[in-house]
Amino acid sequence: MRISDILSPALIQLDLQAQDKHELFAEMVQMFVRQGLILDRESALATLLAREEKMSTGISRWLALPHGRLAETRGTLIALGVSKDGLEYDSLDGEPVYVVVMVFAEISNPGQQVQALAEIARLFAQPGMLEQVRKAKTPQQILEIIRREE
Repeated sequence: MRISDILSPALIQLDLQAQDKHELFAEMVQMFVRQGLILDRESALATLLAREEKMSTGISRWLALPHGRLAETRGTLIALGVSKDGLEYDSLDGEPVYVVVMVFAEISNPGQQVQALAEIARLFAQPGMLEQVRKAKTPQQILEIIRREE
């Protein structure tokens, strides 16, 4: 799975305005809604919050991977957001989050979600990857950074 084949410039936001996790989820889900990829906004938000209750998806230094499976989803949906100032996320390491990659997949095919999350984790484990994404000036630059690492 290539993340760059799924992620589009319209689903990359370089200046997230959210101040906390709940605002973040709403802001990022709205990107999918604007593109017509998610119609039931409330269901998507509830799915993310239910997953977050199990354990924080703030998985490593500066990175969060909120995710869930939706009945209306076909294939895998990915959005990426950058918070310039960072936001409190209840991350496992206690650090603020600067880069958020949100993933939704089909309920009937959990393997898609697992594969996407594994590839995202691998990409962002590359030395300097988070810093490069944080410094990017355009969505196209972020896609190019991801392509280089894939």
